[in-house]
Amino acid sequence: MKRIFAALALGFLAFFGALTGARAEELAALARLEPARSAIVAQGAATEITLGLSQPVPFRAYLLDSPRRLVVDFREVDFSATRAEALAPAGAVATLRWGRFRPGWSRLVAELNTPVEIAEAVELTEPGAAQVRLRLLPVAEEEFATRVGAPSSALWDLPQPAATEPPHRRQDGTRPLRVVLDPGHGGIDPGAESGAQSEAVLVLTFARALKEALTRAGVEVVMTREEDVFVPLETRITVARATGADLLLSLHADALPEGEATGATVYHLAETAETAATQKLTERHDRDDLLSGVDLAGHDDAVAMVLMDLARTETQPRSLRLAQTLAGAIKSEGLKMHKHAVQGANFSVLKSPDIPSALLELGFLSSEADRQRLLDDAWRARMAQAAAQGVMTWAQADAAEARLLRQ
Repeated sequence: MKRIFAALALGFLAFFGALTGARAEELAALARLEPARSAIVAQGAATEITLGLSQPVPFRAYLLDSPRRLVVDFREVDFSATRAEALAPAGAVATLRWGRFRPGWSRLVAELNTPVEIAEAVELTEPGAAQVRLRLLPVAEEEFATRVGAPSSALWDLPQPAATEPPHRRQDGTRPLRVVLDPGHGGIDPGAESGAQSEAVLVLTFARALKEALTRAGVEVVMTREEDVFVPLETRITVARATGADLLLSLHADALPEGEATGATVYHLAETAETAATQKLTERHDRDDLLSGVDLAGHDDAVAMVLMDLARTETQPRSLRLAQTLAGAIKSEGLKMHKHAVQGANFSVLKSPDIPSALLELGFLSSEADRQRLLDDAWRARMAQAAAQGVMTWAQADAAEARLLRQ
């Protein structure tokens, strides 16, 4: 752990040292990655990562396990000059991704093909430029295990808890419906990609259209993200709970390399995926979140699990009806749907015990026909209107049931 904390300290010292020789206005702009001064190189047994920056920034570097990965956090770097794939992996680095982690923060994640230690993490500065250098050396598996984990620091604290409202009763039509829209992926996690198109951007664009349609219908809408920024799975559910959501609708547009999957699909929570393809999507969604630096390992005790199961006894049938109603509305609009339009899956984002939740897969970027539909403004408008109609139809029936139960 000494080396990990050293990496953190070195990043801070380099940054604050650079501040003494620069005027505040010179550092006002966002630091930019400079691809021509960046590289990953294998030097014998060592792996050296060099990142050229337009100005110094605070950073920290640390290791995480399952899967093995190097994480470097910055406050903040604009990585838009090039894609991560342009920096060819070498040595211990198998794959690389980067992007915004949350507002004000950027993250680089390198998946590792062998256990390593961070032998050096420094930031070299000069007028108008900086360079972050990381040196990784191979270690035994058991030695790697003792070095993993993010160092604690007030500068790198967790996001502040969202302001919460008092608990509210199940919606019964006496107040506006409250819906949380969850555009999947974002920032460092682009989701599925096809050419210049990314799932994260496409579903955010659709979410904005759906928010507008729902707002016109009198619905209170909250989005888990309003821009291309990474939001951990836990935070997505936390947002829904903190805002007192009546339902959570997650939006995706994935890709399946195998087969000819096409058309929209609506998922509700199930203990296991109903098809092999659905299981692959589930694993990919959770793995993308994990690779971005979030540990999905649960820490719930037996009592908490029992309480959540009891809550789901009421919520899961409501989620199933939500999925079925959404699929019915989309079909009624004459929009293309998958041959299995409603499916059960164990997506983590659907696991809120007391909020009806569904995941709408708008289509597949691996399908040329679906890609064209997702890029078509008229199609998005029709899909948004159909989804909004499905939500309102479900809400009316759900409210009627709630009133009956309270009699």
